[in-house]
Amino acid sequence: MRLSSFVNFISESILLGFKAGAALSIASLQFPKLFGVPGGGNNFFERLSVTIQQLSSAQGTVIVVGIGSLALLICGEHLFPGRPVALVVVIISTAIVSVFGLAEHGVRVVGFIPPGLPAIRLPSFQTQHIDSLVELAFACFLLSYVESIAAARAFASKHRYTVDPRQELLGLGAANLMAALGHGYPVAGGLSQSAVNEKAGARTPLSLIFASMALVLVLFFLTGMLRNLPESVLAGIVLVAVAGFVKIDDFRRLRQISRLEFNVALVAFVGVLLLGILKGVAISAIASILFLLRMMANPHVSVLGRIPGSARFSDAGRHTSNERFPGLFLFRIEAPLLYFNVDTVSSTVLDAIHKERVAVRMTVCDLSTSPYIDAAGARMLQHLEEELEREGIQFKVAEAHAEVREILRATGISESLGGVSRHTSLADIVEDFERDSRNTLTHPIHEG
Repeated sequence: MRLSSFVNFISESILLGFKAGAALSIASLQFPKLFGVPGGGNNFFERLSVTIQQLSSAQGTVIVVGIGSLALLICGEHLFPGRPVALVVVIISTAIVSVFGLAEHGVRVVGFIPPGLPAIRLPSFQTQHIDSLVELAFACFLLSYVESIAAARAFASKHRYTVDPRQELLGLGAANLMAALGHGYPVAGGLSQSAVNEKAGARTPLSLIFASMALVLVLFFLTGMLRNLPESVLAGIVLVAVAGFVKIDDFRRLRQISRLEFNVALVAFVGVLLLGILKGVAISAIASILFLLRMMANPHVSVLGRIPGSARFSDAGRHTSNERFPGLFLFRIEAPLLYFNVDTVSSTVLDAIHKERVAVRMTVCDLSTSPYIDAAGARMLQHLEEELEREGIQFKVAEAHAEVREILRATGISESLGGVSRHTSLADIVEDFERDSRNTLTHPIHEG
C-alpha cells in the first residue's frame, strides 16, 4: 500500500519538537522509578505533578540509590566518554542490592525473569476477531512507524546518513511477523532504546546483532543475576540517554530562521507532551499543513523592476535601485495559483495598479514562480484580463512553466490572453514596450 509515504508529512521542524517532547515525556515516565514512587497521570504535566506529590512518601534508601546511580552515570559520561559506564553502574548497583538486601527496604528491583526463549508457534485467532484486530493493528502501525521513523531520522540527522522509510517499514513488518510467532508484543524502534545504544558507543547496525547475541546469552544463563537489578538504575540510564535531545539553542535558531517552522516545532513539542507521541506528531503534521495553506492563501505579490545593467527582474519594493517603467506594471506571484488564494492575488494586483503614479497602459504577470495553477487560477487570470481591458490596460502573461501553459490552453484562456508562449520572455515584453514608448515620443499622433 506504500504507506511509507506517510512520513513525508513529518518535517525537520516536527522532528525537533518531537525529540524534545518525547525526551521529556520519557523522562516523566522514569522519574517515579528513579524515586521509587507509584507515579501516574496521562501526560507529561500530570505525571510530573503526581510524582512531585508522591515524593514525600519516598524512602530515603530508594532516593539515595536513584540519585546516586544518576550521579555516577553523569560523572562517568564526562570522565570516561565512550566507555561502558552504564554497564559498570548496573553491575555495582546489582551487587550492592544483593549484598545489603536493599530490596527488603523498598528498593524496587527487576525481579524474576523467565529464562530461555519463548516457544515458536503460530498465533491462534478466530474470524470474528478480525475486525477488532485490524483496527488495533492499524493503530499499532501508526504508533510504531511514526515513532520508529522519527527516531531513525533524528539519529540520521545527527550522524549525517540517510534513512529509507520504505525499508524501515519493511523491517518493522518483518520484525513484528517474527515477534508474533513467539507471542511477543508489537515491536518498534524507540528513541530511548536507540539513545542508550548510542551512548554505549554504537555506530553501525551491527550493534543490534551483538546486542541480540548478548540478550540471548543473558536469557539463557544470567537471568538469575539480574533479579536484584534496581529499576532506579535503569531509569537513570534512560534519563541520561534522552537528556541530549532537549536542545533549547535549536529552537532559538529555528525561531530566527523561520517563525512558521518554529511554530510547527512548538506544536509538535507541546502536542507530544500533552497527547503522547502518536497524537502529538499527527497534530503537528496537520498544523504544518495548515500553516503552509495559510501562507499560500496569502502569497507575496512582487512588483518587479529591472536589475540595473542586466535583463533580469526582481522585487522593486525590496530593491529600490531597480528600474521601473512608467505606464508598465510588472508583477510576480510567488506561489501556485489555487482556488483559495486567487481572490487575494486579484485584489492585491488591482489595488497596486490603481496606486501607480503614472497611468498604467500594460500589465504583465510573471508566472516563473508559480509552478502550478488550477482551474480557478486560470479563470482569475481571465477575469483580471477582462477587468483591465475595461480600464484600457493591456494584459499579458510571461515565463509560464510548461504545465501552466498546458492548463491555460486546455481551459481556452491562453487565446484570450493573446497566447502564452515559451519563446516570449519578460525581458522581450519590456523591450517591446520601451521601443513602442520611444516611437510614440518620436512620432506623436496629431489630431487633424
